[in-house]
Amino acid sequence: MLYEEQFVLNKVKKMKTLKIWIMTATLLLPFVPTELSAGSEISSNLEGKTETPESAARAKILINRLEEIKTLDRSKMTAAEKKQLRKEIKSSKKELHELGGGIYISVGAIILILVLLIIFF
Repeated sequence: MLYEEQFVLNKVKKMKTLKIWIMTATLLLPFVPTELSAGSEISSNLEGKTETPESAARAKILINRLEEIKTLDRSKMTAAEKKQLRKEIKSSKKELHELGGGIYISVGAIILILVLLIIFF
């Protein structure tokens, strides 16, 4: 009698584990096509980007200017000057982003990757 009860309990435990794995696979299934297409877009974007000495020099100039702006004392500036600085910072960062290219991973993607690694390993 004891053996039969233990057999049934083990079977129920295995079924619960299988159910959890099936639910996990079902929930992760919609993400597979998105990641596959994202990989092809990244590779095609990387093929067209080549860094030239001119773009590297321009990037260094922009970075130096952003560092200068960071060290400025903004407390004595007028509202118009502050607004002009914000516009300059925004345009410089946009230009740096265009020059640099690069691959960026969002915080949500990093958390998702870490959770999956913890679950599977």
